[in-house]
This record gives sequence, structure tokens and C-alpha cells, in this order.
Amino acid sequence: MKTLSIDTSSNICSIAILDDEKILYEDFISDKLTHSENLMPMIKKAFDSLDFNLSDIDLYACSKGPGSFTGIRIGVATICAFRDFYNKPAIGISSLEGLAYNIAPLNGNLVCSIIDAKNDNVYAGLFEYDENHYTLINKYMSDNINNVLDIIKKYSSNKIVFVGSGSKLFANLIKSNFNNCTLATDEENNSSAKSIAKAAIYKHFNCNSKEELSLSPLYLKKSSAEIELEKKLKDN
Repeated sequence: MKTLSIDTSSNICSIAILDDEKILYEDFISDKLTHSENLMPMIKKAFDSLDFNLSDIDLYACSKGPGSFTGIRIGVATICAFRDFYNKPAIGISSLEGLAYNIAPLNGNLVCSIIDAKNDNVYAGLFEYDENHYTLINKYMSDNINNVLDIIKKYSSNKIVFVGSGSKLFANLIKSNFNNCTLATDEENNSSAKSIAKAAIYKHFNCNSKEELSLSPLYLKKSSAEIELEKKLKDN
């Protein structure tokens, strides 16, 4: 089964093409251009180097957030267009879940994905590995970093691997709160289309939840534009 995966939820625009779990092609770019300018040329470049076409893809996947509001919309819209045009299945994967798949699984370890949401706020999710996939423990969080770490402390009897932009930004705070933890490497902290693909492939064969498979964006909090509009309406 061939899978095309894209991740536009962060400042990195990433694509990957897999045949089952074998990576056939991977590319990423982070520059001053917007993802809307980068994404389609990257996809064209990928298929120019392969001996099959976009229509030969069996499964489309993308990160559906949380992360950049604009980036998420671009990625979801692109995958929805491919799904509708080629009439093939498509799956949206949380960017927090995708980050967990950046980490090589070890028995007994938990993975905590943390994405910086500015002003000491973060998006976070805690995952455990079992039977070739990561499963979310409890629910996704959007809160101040200190509040999130207080919740995660309940699981500190396990060794926890922290990953993501928030893990890097708050590394010292995490290490001061957790004795039995590991911080991901710089490369592992980056959003990755290949990890989104791994999660999507598993769910394609093993998950029937419409909510989990949905391509609806997962924002976890309101955009600054929505907050500003609500404030203006309230003031009036």
C-alpha cells in the first residue's frame, strides 16, 4: 500500500511517500515562503523522481493540528482535494500523535509530546506504546506549561520521553520536575510527515473511529483572530 503524507502544522513543510512502512521519498523545507507556495511544488518534485503517479497512492494522510492555524488549513485542504478527486481514503493525524512516532518505542516508556503555543502555553499529549502503535492517555491538553507538567507528574513512576518544540523550549523546567525523563534530540523534535504516515497506516487497518480518522482540524484553542473578534463583540 502506497501512502502520501504531508505535515504543514509547524514552520516546517514536510512530505513523505511510503510503500507499506518503507520510506520511498521524504522531503522538508523551512524558509520564508508560506506552505501554500511550497507544498504543491514539493509534491510534484516527489512524483517526478518516482515511477508512479499521485493517482497510484492508496492512502492520503496529513497532520490536522494542533499547530499553525494557517498551515493546518493548507494541509487539510490539500489532502481533502486529493481524497475527493481520486476517491481514495484519507486520514487526519494529530501533530502531537505524529511527534510520538518520532520516538523509537521502548517497553515501559511513555512519550509526552509538547508543542509551544507561545506565552508559556503549550499543546500536549501523553502516549503509551503497545502492539506497534501509540495510544493517547487521557486527552489532549492546551494549558500553561506548569499546569501541564503537574498533570504529567501523575505518571512519573514511568520513564517519560519528552518531544516537540515545547520540550526543547522548556527543557530545563522539565528536567527540574522529572528525574526519570529523556529529552528528544533536535531532529526528533521536528514535525515529520513520515511519522504522520506511520500513525495513519496503523489506523487505516485498525481503527474504526470516525472522530480519530477525521480530517477536521484539531485546533485545541481559538485563533487570535477569533479571540480578538469575541473581545470586540463583548466590548460592544
